[in-house]
Amino acid sequence: MATCLRLRSCPVPRLPPAPAARGLRPRGSAQPRRSAGGLAGLSAALLRTDRFVDGRWLPAAAAFPVHDPASGAELGLVADCGVPETRAAVRAAYEAFCSWRDVSAKERSSLLRKWYDLMIQNKDDLAKIITAESGKPLKEAQGEVVYAALFLEWFSEEARRIYGDVIRTPARDRRALVLKQPVGVAAVITPWNFPSAMITRKVGAALAAGCTVVVKPAEHTPFSALALAELANQAGIPPGVYNVIPCSRKKAKEVGEALCTDPLVSKISFTGSTATGKILLHHAAGSVKRVSMELGGHAPFIVFDSANVDQAVAGAMASKFRNSGQTCVCSNRFLVQRGIHDSFVKKFAEAIKTNLHVGNGFEERTTQGPLIDEKAVEKVEKQVSDAVSKGATVVTGGKRHQLGKNFFEPTLLSNVTRDMLCSHEETFGPLAPVIKFDTEEEAVAIANAADVGLAGYFYSQDPAQIWRVAERLEVGMVGVNEGLISSVECPFGGVKQSGLGREGSKYGIDEYLELKYVCFGGL
Repeated sequence: MATCLRLRSCPVPRLPPAPAARGLRPRGSAQPRRSAGGLAGLSAALLRTDRFVDGRWLPAAAAFPVHDPASGAELGLVADCGVPETRAAVRAAYEAFCSWRDVSAKERSSLLRKWYDLMIQNKDDLAKIITAESGKPLKEAQGEVVYAALFLEWFSEEARRIYGDVIRTPARDRRALVLKQPVGVAAVITPWNFPSAMITRKVGAALAAGCTVVVKPAEHTPFSALALAELANQAGIPPGVYNVIPCSRKKAKEVGEALCTDPLVSKISFTGSTATGKILLHHAAGSVKRVSMELGGHAPFIVFDSANVDQAVAGAMASKFRNSGQTCVCSNRFLVQRGIHDSFVKKFAEAIKTNLHVGNGFEERTTQGPLIDEKAVEKVEKQVSDAVSKGATVVTGGKRHQLGKNFFEPTLLSNVTRDMLCSHEETFGPLAPVIKFDTEEEAVAIANAADVGLAGYFYSQDPAQIWRVAERLEVGMVGVNEGLISSVECPFGGVKQSGLGREGSKYGIDEYLELKYVCFGGL
């Protein structure tokens, strides 16, 4: 648990006065097509490029470019923070923690609610920023903004429900109390696929608990984090409580290490790959920090013979192709029982061809935007090539889309076997491989044959089977006859190497609280 006494022996350097904040100005040929929406007409206040520390917009010594994944155009240059800027942000957060921890739960609740209200008021502009920097279809981006805002609303309510305990002891002259107190400064490291929601899901809980935060957003999507900072400032969140330090991929490693090793940071919260999570865990272990992580997944989607095929196909479409397959809970392996296999594959292929439209995220008809970068496309391409070389059949799709280098056709493979890359490696793209199975035991064994366990889905109309499979799947979240499972009210997280802890729900705030036992004697 953090203690503010350290400030007496470790003075916090005062940051220099900030120059006028720089807004995001698309430059020359980098300006997105006006017909496709782009950043034209957005509020200048939300389009920030500087770091946000101690309630002020501050430049950095260097800047890095952010690109539109659909066109490759440069959207703008953003402050490229390094270790010095990281240390300054941590110290600002630490100084703010010494007062924020004592702010009443009611006041913290009120400020989070104001932040929520501002997100809803600015939801259209926030969605356009998400689409511009991540490529996500605008309708999905609008949905993300609402989802992100709901975490602030939820935790504004949970702030007033942090309860302790009174324990009866054997001794008549003693009373035992259990207090819940904020852990301190939380370093929050977020991914690009949900650039707003992954921030509010963590930060909402942290601020509600009385912690302060330093956010390091993904290098692909810093503008969303900076826009949230502007709204937090407008909502009256005190200086130093919410800080944002964007950085390039080149500096990400050193900034991550600085956050994980700084003695003033008490908590690390990370969403991203399992490989990166292990590195951060190693760094955090040196000072035994509290850690919560939501890491990679490899979600099975099982269709049993008793399933309603049409419902299963609808669920598969929602689970697999949201954000072009770039979510941690996307279905990665479709396990379909022999008796229903051919019907499912046929209807799944028809749904893909009929309902999915690849294009720029700002175009109204688009349901599938670009992948985040060419490296992501190459990974999908590699998995398809590997599967086909080992006997898989391309039912539909299977190659790069004609629109450009970051676009890939929604792809369905049949005759997939367990030795193929797509069967044991997370895709993070629009690829749906179908594996045929015979028995329930076989399906569960295949589903559990992974070292990760974030989400799993299955379709069945057999009540006994539903109970058996739901309990036997080695995952943190199960969708039964449902392809979309995320909700602010429910705990999000995995087992095995898919992470530690839970986010959202009434359990999410506990990740930012310490228990303190108080023995009151001499009564």
